[in-house]
Amino acid sequence: MPGYIEDRWLTKKKDPVTGKRRRTSRYGKGKRYRVAGIPGVADCSFALESDAKTWLSSSQTDVSRGTFADPRDGLITLSEYITTVWLEGKGGTEKSERNIRHQLNHIHNFLGHLPLINIDAAAVRKFIVQLEKKAKLANTYAHSICSTLRNILDVAVDDKRLAKNPTRSKSVVFPSKKIKEQREAWAAAVVRRVLAAISPRHRLSVVLGTGCGLRQGEVFGLAEGDFDFERHVIHVRRQVQMINNRIFYKLPKGNKTRVVPMAPSVEAEVLDHMAKFPPVVVELPWGESTAEETQAHALVMTTVHGAANNFNTWNIRTWKPALVKAGVIPAPLPGARRGTFKMPRKYGFHVTRHTYASTVLQGGEDIVTLSHWLGHETPTITFEHYAHFMPQSGKKGADAVDRMMGYVPPVPPTAPPALKLPRFSPEHIWKPYPHHKPAGQTVRVGSTARVSPLLA
Repeated sequence: MPGYIEDRWLTKKKDPVTGKRRRTSRYGKGKRYRVAGIPGVADCSFALESDAKTWLSSSQTDVSRGTFADPRDGLITLSEYITTVWLEGKGGTEKSERNIRHQLNHIHNFLGHLPLINIDAAAVRKFIVQLEKKAKLANTYAHSICSTLRNILDVAVDDKRLAKNPTRSKSVVFPSKKIKEQREAWAAAVVRRVLAAISPRHRLSVVLGTGCGLRQGEVFGLAEGDFDFERHVIHVRRQVQMINNRIFYKLPKGNKTRVVPMAPSVEAEVLDHMAKFPPVVVELPWGESTAEETQAHALVMTTVHGAANNFNTWNIRTWKPALVKAGVIPAPLPGARRGTFKMPRKYGFHVTRHTYASTVLQGGEDIVTLSHWLGHETPTITFEHYAHFMPQSGKKGADAVDRMMGYVPPVPPTAPPALKLPRFSPEHIWKPYPHHKPAGQTVRVGSTARVSPLLA
């Protein structure tokens, strides 16, 4: 195998007179032994020959396997590597870049000061605990951060700065990304209260959320031409998004357009809304907030000034006051700053989408069809989110266990059927009712009071 060890203090050839190796000009300066001659591997110096031999042997083996990583390249700190190397090759949309920056803040805070070669499985396990206990992040978000860290270290392995990725060790377990809290949906009475409470201009947004399962940005991005009243469907072709308070158009989540059925009640609401508030053509950047390309669409949901809805303004001035009026959330405390509402995250506009899923499943629709209407990537996502909304969820399994156990459920007691007395009965069944109060049920037949012998 290529590679050799050089003694930089003594010459390789011996003195012909003394028979000993002569000292070089570097004698006593720096480390004595240098490993060199390995293709693709920088020379490395050692004080002891034994260390040099160990390095040479392991390096030759790693090079032949294609797994060699020079530890000196791993002396760069994780934060420096992310900034100067990893981010340079990271693409994505404007929104995804913003999300990555937020995730990197946690990585910089807890691991950024460590050199790459010092990040081992133990450091990663400690990092996960800090995310869960110190930062108090939700499991799904903590899982996303860990996935980003895994990708960073994978790139470091490819760049030969690490021999292996510690996040892929068997002892490292990422936080579960499964939903622990069940999605909640509104009852029909709550939906009707919110519809009555919200301003007429924005009533249609609640109708489209609870009646078609559209996301907030998709509702704001609907144009007049997206409604097909002949086929009774809505074409979800775009959404309105906002980055740094700048509004723009883009494709729906996952870059997937879809078609959603439109119930007659929704159609009636749409036609009534467009008659009262005609669509307005709004031109916005396409794809990103800073994009030069623009598109113009006749939006159905606009502000009183004919502009696209700003998410922050709409949520504070329209959505939350409507929930207060409907009795869903409490009113702000006296003296509180304007726009300050005590609202749980679960009562954001997305609850209308959960309500739609609940209504459709309880109506008997299958999970695959609902997944297509909601625009989920796979039906598995829909099932994880909304399985508890399915009618008789778990009932069939419980019944099967009962049959296996031979269990016979007790028959609940039933009230005896009410005795229906005929209006006219033969005299041998009915006898004249005495003037004193009898112990029995009485019934009046015409003008004559009679008592049933069955009850006397």
